[in-house]
Amino acid sequence: GARVASLCTGAFVLAAAGLLDGGHATTHWAHTRELAARHPGVTVDPDVLYVDGGRVLTSAGKAAAMDLCLHLVRLDHGSSVANALARRLVVPPHRDGGQAQFVTTPVPEPGSHPLADLLPWALQRLDRPLTVEDLARRARMSSRHLARHFRAVTGTTPLHWLHTQRIRRAQELLETTDDTVDAVATATGMGTATTLRRHFHRTVGVPPDTYRRTFRARSRADAPQPPPTR
Repeated sequence: GARVASLCTGAFVLAAAGLLDGGHATTHWAHTRELAARHPGVTVDPDVLYVDGGRVLTSAGKAAAMDLCLHLVRLDHGSSVANALARRLVVPPHRDGGQAQFVTTPVPEPGSHPLADLLPWALQRLDRPLTVEDLARRARMSSRHLARHFRAVTGTTPLHWLHTQRIRRAQELLETTDDTVDAVATATGMGTATTLRRHFHRTVGVPPDTYRRTFRARSRADAPQPPPTR
């Protein structure tokens, strides 16, 4: 029942052991063709940071390995703990597994690139119904140019990035507050509880209420237990 995760080229070990047969996996982009050639029973995705197959997980190289580790921390201990750990490590708090492995442009320093100021601005306004056009207007560029810059810097599209940030904010609120699903939907810019439930279930795999119950049950189970009384 244990989970098994490989980092970078560790996927070759899992594939050789037969743990990836019939499933999806990834590895460092420079070795994806070799992995696919050696193990034709494995569907190798060369364009993602990591693959969560439930009990078996694989990551791409270097920084993506840290992304997978933070993903596991988030699953077991929640977004707040994962974000705190990311700050300690001085890395982005969350990069979705479906983002591109290879990004040609480094993440910009504050003030050095339109997106460097745009991303924090958007994160502070997730409760608003932001659109790609709003982001483009704030960055003073066309939607087409924004999409190109976004892909180069983050490896994903503006719309997908916004969606991911709204879901992560919803997870944090479900973990740390007693707010209703309606209130969480408002705070994350989802509008209605119905919309939040649909997108949350599609992204996380469970409804918001189930996520909250499961997270809190796990937190209670992980909490230190008082010594037995005599």
